[in-house]
Amino acid sequence: MYYAAESVNSSPSTRRSIDRERNQINVIPLADVILVLLVIVLTTATFITTGQIPVSLAKAATSGDRQDTPLIITVTAESGVFVQERPVTDEQFDAALSTQPLESLVLVRADKVTKLERFVGIVDRVRGLGFRQVSLEVVRT
Repeated sequence: MYYAAESVNSSPSTRRSIDRERNQINVIPLADVILVLLVIVLTTATFITTGQIPVSLAKAATSGDRQDTPLIITVTAESGVFVQERPVTDEQFDAALSTQPLESLVLVRADKVTKLERFVGIVDRVRGLGFRQVSLEVVRT
């Protein structure tokens, strides 16, 4: 069909250049589609890594602040462990926590030179006993 519109006297080189133009892919729309897909992937990856979508929460006159005091576990630089300011050994640790309700907030205060392995071991034992609200106390700089 296309060749019927051409003049009969067209040279072979002209016909080849027309065929070459017709056979090329226009990459500009392809690049646009790829950029849109890249934006979508990066946006969803941001939500996945942060774990939440930023939301400005509503204000209320009353709130459900917890009035109970947290269960405080202190780990010293020498790897000593205190539960509610009482020293406990590794064998006494589980028994000292078993008297507390599992809904309690547990606050772990660890010295900054405490080995990470020791800290993780304490938190793992606390969570293994059934406590789910475990926090680390830090100093704001």
